[in-house]
Amino acid sequence: MTLQEYDYARESPSKLAASCLLLALTMKNLGGWTPTLEYYSGYSAQELHPLVKRLNFLLTYQPHDKLNAVRSKYSHRVFFEVAKVTPMDMLKLEEALTSC
Repeated sequence: MTLQEYDYARESPSKLAASCLLLALTMKNLGGWTPTLEYYSGYSAQELHPLVKRLNFLLTYQPHDKLNAVRSKYSHRVFFEVAKVTPMDMLKLEEALTSC
């Protein structure tokens, strides 16, 4: 979804990927940012927090009027309907991020 947003073009791909992983882990209650993830990604959890919040905001307030190809594709059962996943409440996300 970030491919369609100019604001994310300035982010490094590795930081964007790491932030997406941290958001997914948080959304699914699969644990936090481990030392192993920090070592191999090169990013600490604190470095990723602002971008994770922006990504969750993008999921929460996504425009539904245009550029629906990606959303439509990832709403399909083949891709596990990941585009239909409910975003986290911003306050709960903040609490989860401060605990990791």
